[in-house]
Amino acid sequence: MNFIILFEDAPQTDPSIRKNHMPQHLSFLERHAPKIEAAGPLSDPERQGRDGLWLVDVDSIEDAESLIKEDPFWETGLRASYSIIPWRLVFSAGSRLI
Repeated sequence: MNFIILFEDAPQTDPSIRKNHMPQHLSFLERHAPKIEAAGPLSDPERQGRDGLWLVDVDSIEDAESLIKEDPFWETGLRASYSIIPWRLVFSAGSRLI
């Protein structure tokens, strides 16, 4: 089942947390491919990374929550909240999927 996970970063968090923990975060993402199909920060008006978005393919919302809690960013306090949104892929790579 496909889900979009939207993260909101904690506004009071030191901006260096993302930079300092990025190597561990990227290793985590690599270990959990192909469940985590895509991931990346969103951009603010100054083009700095903030918040985040994942596209995941897991069996349940509970599986998605488990991935979130395993992410090295989670324990740093960088993430203030997250939303898990079921998503139905109907078009990809130039082709209809339905």
